[in-house]
Amino acid sequence: MKSESSESSKKSESSESSKNKSLSPEAEFSKKLTFRDYLIASEQKANEPLPFWRLLLPLLIQTGIILAVPTQAMYTNLTGKEVILQTVPVNSNNVLQGYSLNLDYNISRVSTLRRLPGWEDVLRRNRGSNGQLLSGTNLYVILQEQQSFSGGVPRAWRPVRVSSNLPTYLPSERVALRGVYQDGFINYGVETYNIPDEQRSQLNSDIARTVRQTRNGQLRPIVVKVRVDPQGNAVPVSLWVRDRNYRF
Repeated sequence: MKSESSESSKKSESSESSKNKSLSPEAEFSKKLTFRDYLIASEQKANEPLPFWRLLLPLLIQTGIILAVPTQAMYTNLTGKEVILQTVPVNSNNVLQGYSLNLDYNISRVSTLRRLPGWEDVLRRNRGSNGQLLSGTNLYVILQEQQSFSGGVPRAWRPVRVSSNLPTYLPSERVALRGVYQDGFINYGVETYNIPDEQRSQLNSDIARTVRQTRNGQLRPIVVKVRVDPQGNAVPVSLWVRDRNYRF
């Protein structure tokens, strides 16, 4: 009887041993690991210092976002072509408000662009439910250089065509300027400027005089020099009010 019990016990131990041998090291370890061991290991891992790269990566991403705009402006300044844009007559009180200069261009008006070749195609591709362009529509205005035969105020480039896509090739005397349709106007990113204190008083006086002369039929347009890069983005360089040039 005792012999049978001993033999049964040996068989059980042998079976348990064979089971343990068949388990992988990971499974055997997890079998021995208690919940308390898991909590201790988790706490130790939480208290470990983060790797340096995990601290540095978010900082690099934030820095990249902050620098993206000035980097784009620098790129446009370096690679862009100088283009002269024509403003439209406005109320002088609306042009200079506080420390901001707000300008409106002839190519900002839909009434100007709808007369150009390509407008109907742009409208067909981006027509909203009200029959107008969808807000946020991107388009490109092709501008043609106008020769200036005298010094002083340069002549504004003339709009000759509109396109939904950036042209793959343009002759040297033409450039594509990218605009976005919003609230009934086309914005080119060169509509608002900050004016330094030392320029504000003189600029305000020149603008008011220019507006009066325009109303009297003596056209003294305000024109703006911008740089336009190969992707159609523009940054302002300077503007002429009467015969005076103001740099940004």
